[in-house]
Amino acid sequence: MRLVEQARSIFAELGYTVEGNGPEFRAERAWKVVHVNTVLETGELPSASAGQFHCFVAEPDDADDLERRLERTNPNYEWAIIVVDGEDYQVERAPPGPRASA
Repeated sequence: MRLVEQARSIFAELGYTVEGNGPEFRAERAWKVVHVNTVLETGELPSASAGQFHCFVAEPDDADDLERRLERTNPNYEWAIIVVDGEDYQVERAPPGPRASA
């Protein structure tokens, strides 16, 4: 399964309404809108004007590089990374948020 399809499935299972097609999409639940991006398929980090909450989806081999890019860039939005490994995934939050796994 492609990374973007896995990301869409994860957000749908978490109760989000998923909108949009392609490697970037929007997930909404109650008041919270999360802009989801499978960075390896788009190659770029979104700008701060793209929304307040961003979630990046990556494979295990790419997660550390992505986290370093985000820390170095220090974007003006709250971000998290979902690391997808087969059927399993782990959510890694930017400090000081908690880490969670499923």
